Amino acid sequence: MPVNTALWLAAKGADFSLGAAPYTSPSYGMILVRNRAIAVNPVDRMIPVIGDLIFPWLSYPAVVGSDVAGEVVEVGEGVTRFRVGDRVLGHAVGVEKSRNAAAEGAFQAYSLLVEHMTAPIPQSLSFAQAAVLPLGLSTAACGLFQKDLLALEPPSATPTAQGQTLLVWGGSTSVGGNAIQLGVAAGYDVITTASPKNFDYVRGLGASQAFDYRSRTAVGDIILALRGRRLAGALAIGAGSIGACIDVAGGCAGRKFVAVATPPAAFDRVPRGRGRIAALAPAVIEMLAANAALALLARIKGVKTRMIWGGSLLENEVGPMIYADFLPRALSEGRYQAAPPPLVAGEGLNAIPNALDRLGRGVSAQKVLVTL
Repeated sequence: MPVNTALWLAAKGADFSLGAAPYTSPSYGMILVRNRAIAVNPVDRMIPVIGDLIFPWLSYPAVVGSDVAGEVVEVGEGVTRFRVGDRVLGHAVGVEKSRNAAAEGAFQAYSLLVEHMTAPIPQSLSFAQAAVLPLGLSTAACGLFQKDLLALEPPSATPTAQGQTLLVWGGSTSVGGNAIQLGVAAGYDVITTASPKNFDYVRGLGASQAFDYRSRTAVGDIILALRGRRLAGALAIGAGSIGACIDVAGGCAGRKFVAVATPPAAFDRVPRGRGRIAALAPAVIEMLAANAALALLARIKGVKTRMIWGGSLLENEVGPMIYADFLPRALSEGRYQAAPPPLVAGEGLNAIPNALDRLGRGVSAQKVLVTL
């Protein structure tokens, strides 16, 4: 039997540590993948700090992480889309409340994946390129297509023009780049914000217009650009995005709804261990105050808002819509880009903490990952 190794979180607030892990064969509807590339996300940095707030159900010791690409080594009963040896990318869902399973986390050599959260990788993509997709893709898809969020028409190989415009605030991010492409594939005109240096990048993903999110006139410029057009809704990504999107939606015709991918306050300054409580209290207060102010603004503007949970598509029709029905063909035909480009921060599971530190220092139009 192969030997598995994982990057464990032994307890709440613990540091990551490398150690042996069980090699777990797949049950019904699942596959086992030998990971070749693992990407990191902001939530992975936060779990050791505020995991008890974000994932209060999480059992320890835990294996976290969401983004994997690798080779299928075992197939469970009921699986029809994959065979041993297939190259795949997948959204590992071990931290989700309905799973809560270390064997389904990404930060290990062998991960269990749910079949309908997995897609084949075309030969045109490397494992590193493919690993940039899962959580960003899932989060964007939840925000755009779930019935309790923007509820847009599904993406298609031959989309019908919807005659509406989608605003993606933060288009050069992982979630934003996927939202742009999904919105276009669903038949919507997409406008976005980014740094001017990334305007060509977001236009290359399909955005019809790009605006500088740091400009003091950005909101007014977008409202002016939307004159005579109907808004399909907005997806808010990044610091300051929620209020800006509320202002835009409140000033335009169309759907006054903002799907929110980024909380209104950050916990980056909260340390693990000593000093955690002293730093955590003001961060929580800041979050509550920001939520209250944004709720008031939304009410004044007549706009509805709702937070996105990037793993919720596991439990509804959006998961198979994306990973089974849309993505495989779109990738193989070159209609969908694996974006943003990968930034390889090291090799091996023991390089993941360095990758998380690199992510914490900030990246632009890139996704940090490690190869195995």
